[in-house]
Amino acid sequence: MIIRNPKFEISVMNPKQYPTNDMPEIVLAGKSNVGKSSFINTMLNRKSIARTSSEPGKTRQLNFYNIDELFYFVDLPGYGYSKMSKTEQDKVSKAIETYLTTRKQIRIIVQLIDIRHKPGANDKIMYDFIRKTNLPHLLIASKADKVPVTKIDDYLNIIREELNIPNESLLIPFSSVKKIYTEDVWKVLEYYIK
Repeated sequence: MIIRNPKFEISVMNPKQYPTNDMPEIVLAGKSNVGKSSFINTMLNRKSIARTSSEPGKTRQLNFYNIDELFYFVDLPGYGYSKMSKTEQDKVSKAIETYLTTRKQIRIIVQLIDIRHKPGANDKIMYDFIRKTNLPHLLIASKADKVPVTKIDDYLNIIREELNIPNESLLIPFSSVKKIYTEDVWKVLEYYIK
C-alpha cells in the first residue's frame, strides 16, 4: 500500500471525543514497550509519525492516526506496566474495554507480542478478550530481528502453543528494524479496510 499523507490526529480517553467519521479502524494492542509505535512507523514507511519512547507505559490514551483519510491506526495504551498506579491501570483498562466493545468502526484488532518471550499473563488476558469480541484479529510477533532467522518458526510455535491459537495464518513475525514481513501484514490489513 502506498501511503501519502499519514498524520497523528487525536489522543483521547473519553468516547465522546472519538473521531465522528466512519473511517475503518485498525486497532493496535500490546504490552508496554512491545513496539507498537515502531510498527506504525514501519508500516507507514515514516520515521516519527508515532513517537517511540524509552519510557515504557507512556501512552495512557487512545491515539488515532489518520492514514490518508482512508482509515485509522488506533494505538491503545500499553498494558502490563507495573509503575502505573492501580487507579491509573483501572482507568486505562476501562477505556480500552469501552472502546473495543462499543466502537463500530473497528475492522481488525492487531495484538503485538514480543517474539523473544513466552506470552505473559497480560498477553493471554488481552488475547482472550480480543477473541471474545468476535472481531477479526491478527497477532504480530514483533522484534523478529532479535532472533536467528532459522529459529523464527520455533518461536512462533511457542506463542501458538501458549495462546492456543487455532489458525496458523493469524500469527505473522515482524521486524521494524529490518522492515521484513510488512507486505504480509498489509495483505491482511487491506482485506479488512476495503
